[in-house]
Amino acid sequence: MLRNVLWVLSLALWAISTTTHADDAQRQYRFVVVPKVVHPWFDQLNEGAQEAAGEIQRLTGAEVTVQYTAPQSASVAEQNQILERAIATRPDAIITDLLDPTGNRAVIREALEQEIPVSVIDDKGIEDMHLPVVGSDYCTQAMVAAERLVELLDGKGNVAIMMGVPTASNHAQRAECSRAVFDRHPDIEVVATGVDNDSISTAQNQAAAIMQAHPELDGWIPSNAAGPIGIGQAVKEAGKAGEIKIVGIDDLNQTLSLIQEGVIDSTSALRPRLMGYWFIISAWQRANGAEVPEYIDTGHVFIDQDNIEDYL
Repeated sequence: MLRNVLWVLSLALWAISTTTHADDAQRQYRFVVVPKVVHPWFDQLNEGAQEAAGEIQRLTGAEVTVQYTAPQSASVAEQNQILERAIATRPDAIITDLLDPTGNRAVIREALEQEIPVSVIDDKGIEDMHLPVVGSDYCTQAMVAAERLVELLDGKGNVAIMMGVPTASNHAQRAECSRAVFDRHPDIEVVATGVDNDSISTAQNQAAAIMQAHPELDGWIPSNAAGPIGIGQAVKEAGKAGEIKIVGIDDLNQTLSLIQEGVIDSTSALRPRLMGYWFIISAWQRANGAEVPEYIDTGHVFIDQDNIEDYL
């Protein structure tokens, strides 16, 4: 739960609600959340969004609905169709995690032209649109993980990178920043790159194939939340847990379990519940005419054997 910030939120909600007309304070709000794909990471984000909606309703009396609709696959066309349907219903705001800033541009432009506010999840958004962002510095997140893997390998070895959705700028930047860390270490060689499209089963299959093709592989780093789980399962099946080092991304329950088992060493995690929470708070504020930050950084946390029990 996010109770440590609620007293600040209560003051903010009270201040805004007292500056709006009484009839406005009791109106209904509907916010549409469209993530990249059906995924447990986004389920956590939705939980935070629903919690924020409940707090706004409790503190102001307004009815707040969060409509969460995820594409069944990481398909730009499917995501755009969902966004188009959302635009047609004229919600108070749309919150989305772009699969492809270029492929999503037209539909996001359509929403803005209809004066529907759009915010983006953990992304730079679309150039020249100045979309508000809630997230974290995913390059720093990836570099923390990559430096940990270099440390585990004593600065030498063969490593592989698991991409998520290649067109997603946050996934691509994590991979790029991980590679930049490895490039600074001459005895670390990136021998393979997999693509899992944010699917755990695909990550497992890709990891198994890459390990078979590169039996000398020493370490793995993913670029998305599905990656470490699929990689970890493939490493376990190959009987190489502990032998092949894995540093993960994000804190899905399966990733944390694999850390407890010793299959994954550690993970550099964003805070999806906190992101979802502040998305709805800032969207509600915008709907009431308040100015909101262009970027809200919810930070990240490093989790390993030393602190996982406290984290849980």
